[in-house]
Amino acid sequence: MKLWTEEMFGVKKPIIAMLHLDALPGDPLYDPANDMDKIVTHARADLHALQDGGVDGIIISNEFSLPYQRHMDFVTPAAMAYVIGCIRSEIRVPFGVDAISDGLACLELAAAVKAQFVRGTFHGVYVGDGGLYNNDFSMLQRRRAALHLQKLKMLYFINPESDRSLDTRPLADIARTTIAKAAPDGLCISANAAGLDVDDDLIASVKEANPEIVVLCNTGCRKDTIERKLTSADAAVVGTTFKKDGKFEERVDVDRVKEFMEIVYRFREKF
Repeated sequence: MKLWTEEMFGVKKPIIAMLHLDALPGDPLYDPANDMDKIVTHARADLHALQDGGVDGIIISNEFSLPYQRHMDFVTPAAMAYVIGCIRSEIRVPFGVDAISDGLACLELAAAVKAQFVRGTFHGVYVGDGGLYNNDFSMLQRRRAALHLQKLKMLYFINPESDRSLDTRPLADIARTTIAKAAPDGLCISANAAGLDVDDDLIASVKEANPEIVVLCNTGCRKDTIERKLTSADAAVVGTTFKKDGKFEERVDVDRVKEFMEIVYRFREKF
């Protein structure tokens, strides 16, 4: 079975890198001295480091908009669109967006910047540090249709990191009914927090129960784990490990990207 990821990214088992934007205007961590021009400069440098390192795709996210808003202030997706517009002509790989924790903002941002895919929490009821939140995928799918985004690929967090689903069914069963009702294009499997290792059996159980859907390992992909993760997963989303010294707050290190991708290239030769 040929998956849509092979057509979009041109390879089996693609690596989709995170491009973390600096804190944006209105965010608690925003530094007025780090103005929009500097944010664009940092995003451009990370973009080229990721592409030169050999990744297959990129997700641009407002990773430093902590704490995340369930309903974003207008300035956040506006600032994201501005940054993406400034670097859009330099993007050489398929790209997506993640307006973190706000599915509606994610879709509308994608429409504005012509993203090819989105990643987000689009369904389910969860509880976490930010409280209780409910996602109305019926509304989101209708907004997707209204924006004529039928070709946009939607990657669903099936178990968002750091939050607990109030649905107590096995994850494979949740995935099955989500596929039936919302037709997601991919399911992102996460650990309990960003950077932690996803249970291999969890990835395998979701994939085995739903072989027709793209399953992505969403957290904990490192040089020493990526081959194991890609054994069951169809793709991987990689962020922190590509940064200097593997630290979340640092910029992307092109040498770390190249070392990681060399392992992936060798692994793909088996397929």
